[in-house]
Formats: sequence, C-alpha cells, structure tokens
Amino acid sequence: MADLESQSQKLRALIADFIQGRLATKLEKLAADDPKYALLTAQYQYDAWLESAARRVGQIQSVTHTLKAIHPDAKGSNLYVSPGTLTAHPLLGSHDLAGGFQADVVGNAAALDVYKFLKLTDERGNTLLELALADDAALKAALSKDATEAEQWLAAFASLLGSDGALASHPQAKQIYWLTGEDPGNDLHYQVLAPLYASSLAHEVFTRINQHRFGEEAKAAREARRNGHFHETGYCDYPNLAVQKLGGTKPQNISQLNSERGGNNYLLASLPPSWDTSLLSPPLKTDSVFKRFGRRPAVRQTVKALQGFLKAEPPKNLRTRETRFSLTSTLVDELLQFGAEFWELSPGWSQHPDCRLVEEEIFWLDPYRAKSDLDFAERRQQADWPQQIRERFANWLNAQLHKAGLPVGDPEFAQWQKEVKLDDDWRHWLKHLQQELDQLQKELSHD
Repeated sequence: MADLESQSQKLRALIADFIQGRLATKLEKLAADDPKYALLTAQYQYDAWLESAARRVGQIQSVTHTLKAIHPDAKGSNLYVSPGTLTAHPLLGSHDLAGGFQADVVGNAAALDVYKFLKLTDERGNTLLELALADDAALKAALSKDATEAEQWLAAFASLLGSDGALASHPQAKQIYWLTGEDPGNDLHYQVLAPLYASSLAHEVFTRINQHRFGEEAKAAREARRNGHFHETGYCDYPNLAVQKLGGTKPQNISQLNSERGGNNYLLASLPPSWDTSLLSPPLKTDSVFKRFGRRPAVRQTVKALQGFLKAEPPKNLRTRETRFSLTSTLVDELLQFGAEFWELSPGWSQHPDCRLVEEEIFWLDPYRAKSDLDFAERRQQADWPQQIRERFANWLNAQLHKAGLPVGDPEFAQWQKEVKLDDDWRHWLKHLQQELDQLQKELSHD
C-alpha cells in the first residue's frame, strides 16, 4: 500500500510539472494584471486541466495508418494496427516494425498537448498511455482523489487507441478496384481497397535515412573517404532522393509525426538505369580498356580506399585480410560489369579500323562477333584469353597501388589474378558464354 502511494505521488508530481510547464509557456508574454493571466492560471490548475484533457482526448486518435496524408480534406477512417499482429512477408512493410515503433496521432491539432501528456514516462519507463491501458492503480490515484472521476478520466485517456467510429472511406480518398473474381465486366467480382498512408513506417524510414545522411558516424566515414583513409563502417547514399511535403505550412493538420518531420516525407528513387553513353561507345584508338575502367567512379573510389587501407599498415590478421578482400572483390565485380556493358554494342564493333585493342581484350569485350566471324570464333576458342585478362587486371591494380607508393610485386600480382579466377560470377558467365558460342559454331559447321 505504501509503495502504491509512493508511485502515485511521483506520478502526480510528474503530471503537475508538465501542466505548470505548459502554463509557464502561456504566461511568458502576459502581464500579471492581464485578464488572460488569471483565466489561464485557472484553466491550468491540476484538476481543471486534467478534466479538460480527458474531454479533449476524444478529438484525437493514436494510429499507425493515416488518411489525411493521402488527401488533407479526406474525412474517412484511420487505423491503429500493431505491427506485431501483421503477417510477415519478404517485402518491407509495417510488420517489420514489430521490434519497436512510434505511433502517430491524428485529429484536432489543438488537442495534441493531450498526446504529449500521455507520452510522459514514469521512473519505470512506462508512458502514461501505457499505464492507462493497463488500468494502473497508481495512475488512477494520481489523477483524482474522487475514485469515480479518476476511473472516468483513465478510461478516456485509454480510448486514444480506439477506433474513431465505423470504418468509412471518403470521395477524396484513394480507392482501388481489385479483381477477385473471373469476370472483369461484373462489378460484383471486384473488391474495393482503400489504401492508407503507413505513417509509422514512413517515420522510421525518414529517421533512418537522416541518420545515414547526417549522423556523426556517417560524417566520419565520408570524411575518411575524402581523405583516402580506412574507416570501420561504411555509409549509405540515397541518389535522387525526393522530398514530399505534406500539410503545407501546417503539417500538424496531417498528423503529429508529420509535424515532427516538418511535413517532410522521403521518396526513394524508382527509375530505370541511366546509362553512361561514354561506356557504351566502342573503345577505339586505344590499346587497352583498363584506362577507361580505372575512370569509373566506383573503381576510383574503391582503389582510393584500398590505397588508404594498405598505407595505414594494418596488422596481419583475419580482419585485415577480410577487409582487403572485400575491396578487391568490389573491383572484380566492377570489372565484370564493365565488360558486360560492351556486349550491348553491335557485334563486330572491334572490326572497325580504329580498334587497336590487344586481341585478348577483343575476345573478352566483343564475344558475339563470333556469330558472323568463324575465323575469329576459332582463334577465340583456342586462346587462353581469360587468364590473360586476369593478368592484365592484376598488372593494372599493381600499377594503381604503386602510384600510392606501396611496394607491390609478384606476390600481389599472383593474389589479384587468383581472386579474379576464383570469382563465381566470372566463371559462371564465361561458362555460359562459351557454351553459347560452341553451340553456334556447331550449327554453322552443320550448315
């Protein structure tokens, strides 16, 4: 009993501090003899403010999915759906928030102070809303000495998670007619879907992206990259990130979380690849494509990171080997992508008079020339050009590291070409391509 009374007193003090803080903000610019001063002081007395809050809580609703983000004038239903109750599936969705999330609040913006009140946390880490939902005896005693009044106020605060009435859509809400039957011409074979804005999920996405863009760890990683130094963690970039503003100058009219974001909502780019035409032009008037390969932004960035990492003389342990292998594997991946891009060119481009590439690079970059050039196909099949490409890659990488003053030689050369040789993707596409060309040659010979 003594423990209950102690907890009740602490909760009452927490509530009183909140109310007085709100009052102090209201009185800041008022003179003591201003009529509003006395009126506000009376309104912010403990019992008076709680009575008002219990009455106004019905004007707001705690939700996870909102409607006004779809259209600000829509007046249909909002929903509170606990992520833990949703069916899990491989695509990102609100079900992924089961480990923790922030609920949103919609309704009369003038009543949002009640939600801030219910977000107050006691010394046990519970919010007042959680205590109200649990019918906590200590909170009930803290609200009012009148047991009936305390019971009514507690029930009113707990209703924040309740539905705002019968489920309803609105003419300004989005509606999707989903065919569930077999006859598209029959209206009865459709189910009407009214999608809502996944507000809690959108807020989590916004928060994480901001951490990746502006967090201290991300800033340190970017600084290390600019200086060519190794960093323990990587960082995330979001190219072509768009910002959707909801609510205009009054984002609080959409929802509480939207207001906390200043109305900003991130939209990730969903665009087809934007090909660099310079990579799709034939590599003419040069004896090797590795110079062009080295100019690729991802390659330059990775080489710089590898140079910085090795120059720091990391200890010879497993972690160092894994980091180094991760960087060189990135270069190998880029090499595979680089070579595949030239396959988009018209077969036979290497027959141009200005093509000066060594033959093993032509075998690599213009493989479909073999469809119309049997002599080329035969030379390509007999040459060990994959090994020669590995060696050229290893020489190129050694040269990049040598420019940074690193003492590299035969051991590193052997390691780099070995890593290309062991790359599964490399072996896969070589095998697939060789089988295709072998089959073509058989067909041509048969004809």
